[in-house]
Amino acid sequence: MIRVQNCRLTYRTPCGHVHTALDHVDLHVDEAEFVCVLGPSGCGKTSLLNLVAGFLKPSAGVVLFDNMSVAGPGPDRGVVFQDPTLFPWLTVRQNVEFGLRNAGCAPDRLAPRATAALAAVGMRAHIHKHPHALSGGMRQRVALARVLVLEPSALLMDEPFSALDANTRERLQDELLRIWDEHRRTVLYVTHSVEEAAYLADRVLIMGPPPESIKDEVALSLPRPRDRASDEFRAAVQLLRGKLDRLPCCVVET
Repeated sequence: MIRVQNCRLTYRTPCGHVHTALDHVDLHVDEAEFVCVLGPSGCGKTSLLNLVAGFLKPSAGVVLFDNMSVAGPGPDRGVVFQDPTLFPWLTVRQNVEFGLRNAGCAPDRLAPRATAALAAVGMRAHIHKHPHALSGGMRQRVALARVLVLEPSALLMDEPFSALDANTRERLQDELLRIWDEHRRTVLYVTHSVEEAAYLADRVLIMGPPPESIKDEVALSLPRPRDRASDEFRAAVQLLRGKLDRLPCCVVET
């Protein structure tokens, strides 16, 4: 469903230098597959996600979604950011309805569809609250519901749980896997957490600094649901951590 072919991304820094953010990127994500992109800060993980989302255009190469060239953002690719970016003046349900309104949803279908999406992420009881009354984890659930209600073919997730405490992060990981298992959407998930990648992914793409931004690929055959305390899970974590430890540091030019 997602294919990136020989992509390169460069930009000019404020000092006038040309910085290569991504180089020789080739990857694919199959339909209904859960793929994590793992790597240190500054290695281009978010830039890669932005290429697939259509927020950026590659300097060279091509990005395909469902065999069509990506020319810009589209409703077929739902993006969940690290910051929930909810509208503070709208209620929880109104935040989820917002995208539906822009998509031309019939007025009599707005509330039922938004309520159903919020129920799917465990927020049915909070539909009339405003974002300031919610915890960080609850706001991220609303952000996820706002994307799910549009029924995208793929979810593009940029470290959505990284700002949360460990217990909340693990609960939301389980919630995301439950939703993924139920709807089988394609997921491309950016993270810098080895444990998160080992817990979530069918396959892990390991990124590092150019050249050849994608350094390695690890298929995880651990059965689901995964047990974070099992020897198999700890072995997967150690395997991924060992591959990361061998990477050079990423330097972001200014």
